[in-house]
Amino acid sequence: MAEWRQTRYVYGEALVEAGRLNPRVAVLDADLYKSTRTVLFREAFPERFVDIGIAEMDMVSTAAGMAATGMIPFANSFAIFITAHCYDQIRIQICYPGLHVILAGSSAGLTQGPDGASHQSLEDIALMRALPKMQVLVPADGIETRAMTLAAANELSGPIYLRLGRYPVPDILDPSYRYQLGKAAILREGKDVALIACGHMVYPALQAAERLAAEGIQALVVNMSTIKPLDREIILQALGVCALVVTAEEHSIIGGLGSAVAEVMAEEGAAVRLVRLGTRDVFGESATADELLAKHGLTAEGISQAVRNSLRARP
Repeated sequence: MAEWRQTRYVYGEALVEAGRLNPRVAVLDADLYKSTRTVLFREAFPERFVDIGIAEMDMVSTAAGMAATGMIPFANSFAIFITAHCYDQIRIQICYPGLHVILAGSSAGLTQGPDGASHQSLEDIALMRALPKMQVLVPADGIETRAMTLAAANELSGPIYLRLGRYPVPDILDPSYRYQLGKAAILREGKDVALIACGHMVYPALQAAERLAAEGIQALVVNMSTIKPLDREIILQALGVCALVVTAEEHSIIGGLGSAVAEVMAEEGAAVRLVRLGTRDVFGESATADELLAKHGLTAEGISQAVRNSLRARP
């Protein structure tokens, strides 16, 4: 049986592993090290850990300075704080010079839950995706989280936004999985509808595919774990097989995964219907994670029903 883990917890463990492998890895936090799980790195390598305090903008600027001297800094806070509060610092001090800083946005999306609109990041992918040179990574499970963290520390270069969650998800990838920047993966073959998901939505997409299969609908499921650079080839592959594409993301449909897929489809002149699942031009609200996911159709049943409705409406 697959292990269920929060990606933020796996990230904390992977940071320690990265620190052991690479003495240039350093970690900064904004007084949230217990929530972001960087507390593990703090305990293992106190000389390479800096708690800036409740000052995310200072933290990002400090991380830029560290990267300019050859260190590999991981800067950490809640996803909405590290992206929205620090946008100017990220844009000018990290992206403009192309520095290798990893911005780890924890507790992302609706599943931040009861903390409500002020803490739920539904725009962070859109903000980061718009920045030149920025790479946007959204792991689907614990296995991919570890692989991304180690890749960011040892293989990748340039600015990186790593989106992490506090909602437990099962490990769905093979333990031998190795992350490749810009490479999506087909987790299930199908010919009727392509379900393209990222992050927490990959597992519900697989569950939806199981439900649809029982009704004779074959769903192709894609884990689009890199939002930027986007894997255009796998989208084109799906368009060549399926007459319907459904994207699912724990984020606004404006500017996130759905928008990225729509752009590719429009540029390619695809005569394929697209349905984008996510929040629809609204702020979050205080409720349990499960209640919020159900409200916005981001469950196995919600995805399945969106497919059924779209297939029925098709001429």
